[in-house]
Amino acid sequence: MAAHMKDGSLPLDALQAWPRVSALEAERLLRSALRAMNGKIIVLDDDPTGVQTVHGVDVYTHWNQAAIDKGFLGHRRLFYILTNSRALLPRQTEELHRDIALKVLDASRRLGRDFLLISRSDSTLRGHYPLETEALRQALEEAGGLRFDGEIICPFFMEGGRYTLGDVHYVKEGDRLVPAARTEFARDAAFGYTHSDLKQWVEEKTGGRFPAKEVISIPLEDLRALRVDAVAAYLARAENFQKIIVNAASYEDLKVFAAAFARARARGKRYLLRTAAALPRVLGGVKDKPLLSAKELASRTGHGGLIIVGSHVQKSTAQLQHLLAYFQELAALEFKAAAALTDGGLETETTRVRDAAREAIRRGQTAVVYTSRGLLTVPGSGEESLRLSVRIADALTGVVSGLTVRPAFLVAKGGITSSDIGVRGLNVRKARVLGQAAPGVPVWRMDSGSKFGRMPYVIFPGNVGGEDSLTRVVAACLGKEP
Repeated sequence: MAAHMKDGSLPLDALQAWPRVSALEAERLLRSALRAMNGKIIVLDDDPTGVQTVHGVDVYTHWNQAAIDKGFLGHRRLFYILTNSRALLPRQTEELHRDIALKVLDASRRLGRDFLLISRSDSTLRGHYPLETEALRQALEEAGGLRFDGEIICPFFMEGGRYTLGDVHYVKEGDRLVPAARTEFARDAAFGYTHSDLKQWVEEKTGGRFPAKEVISIPLEDLRALRVDAVAAYLARAENFQKIIVNAASYEDLKVFAAAFARARARGKRYLLRTAAALPRVLGGVKDKPLLSAKELASRTGHGGLIIVGSHVQKSTAQLQHLLAYFQELAALEFKAAAALTDGGLETETTRVRDAAREAIRRGQTAVVYTSRGLLTVPGSGEESLRLSVRIADALTGVVSGLTVRPAFLVAKGGITSSDIGVRGLNVRKARVLGQAAPGVPVWRMDSGSKFGRMPYVIFPGNVGGEDSLTRVVAACLGKEP
């Protein structure tokens, strides 16, 4: 591997340090693995951005027994359940995951179908970990008599520039690969961390219950050399919910891993998975599809569109600034988050912004509603910061839920923002993933019972894309070329 820079980062060409795997051979191994893997794959998605690599699959925003049964009975190998748990408090998250686990178990027994559970979370390591997978494990072991040998940890996400090399997780920033713990994501008020080495990260997040020295590592060298049996042997070693790190720098790596994973499961080994968006696509057998065209995204209603930007990460702010500078005809509406600090402030601010957005959309102007860019903090714990974020997100959602004019299109920027708007602002109960508007940017076709039924809904993650990516997506929605 290429030498590290003084700050621990790697040059981007470090990705070329290993021999390439034949795409045809990797695909052959994957197809063989998929034929051997029966049962339904259920992805529990902690925000709507987890579908950013798939198309043609269903997303359920509620998890009553009827919805889960429908997912099991669907013709696709996998389906998604949107939990939005990244916006929930720990105790709510635990209860939710136990509830889903028991309903999945019930459906599996009644319908006679095995299942694989994937806990999909952030490729920059944020989210309720290890709480979510531990809640799933405990519920299934207690109620179902199952025993989980290991937990697969795979945050690789090529579309977002997230790679795991030598057990260290990196985030692409310009022409460098920066260790995740050195990025802004590691300073998240609710989900921060200090280690980029995933073995050490596991020890940190589990409070030492799973020491770094006991974490199993799947070497990239073995994946690139197509040592499927060797990788399967690593997986088969796992016991007592032992953690397993998957090193990966390409989709071919994941396809080779999938072949080994299938062999380990065939030996009777059982796993839960904690992954970013890439591995569900591979295990689900979802084929490549071109990006959605402007024709598929644009709508000719005579109204303007609506763009909601709730994410505060630096990338989102840079994309927002680029958008407003490029399309100066947009109606820029700042939602002042500081209103949350005064009694009744959020209600007043919601009304002001909603009324302004309605009038802009009605006259054919696209409205851009964005929260104040400065980070609003309150004294206390990460949980208190999360509560404040939830209150602001609720108010922002009220802009959409109270809107009385149908926009030509809707783009939501940020995982929690897009979930709140989809589930509560638009009342979506089920959606079909159409594909991607840009790499890592999924588009839902909302069900007919939603507020603006059948309209494409663009879900733009906060931490994905280049500076002009949001501008390009909005241009396509407007039927223009940026």
